[in-house]
Amino acid sequence: MSSTPVKWFEIGSDRPDEAQRFYADLFGWSFEEPTDPARSYRQTAAGGERGIAGAVRGTDTGNYAIFYAEVADVAETCRRAEATGGSVVTAPVTTPIGLVRALLRDPSGNLLGVFTPPAEG
Repeated sequence: MSSTPVKWFEIGSDRPDEAQRFYADLFGWSFEEPTDPARSYRQTAAGGERGIAGAVRGTDTGNYAIFYAEVADVAETCRRAEATGGSVVTAPVTTPIGLVRALLRDPSGNLLGVFTPPAEG
């Protein structure tokens, strides 16, 4: 079995300005301001040459940190997660741009995301 790359992370915070300052000061990350201020979704290219990116998102539903792994088949990955002791929190959904994603929980209760990028075309 080949390795599955982590390509995206998201940090949810009830204090997104403070979280953004923390990660900028700690790691030197720069953030793009949200295009829609109501979303409070600030993206960063945190991984530089390694190609990982992420965001700080404002939330009033609790603080969290989550990583997303790119997979070939989101539905199959959900089936495999359940077969190995995990659970599916959010079943596969397709976004308007064609990205397919799902949220899983590992046997210890940690959240993780999986996605398949939109088909090139």
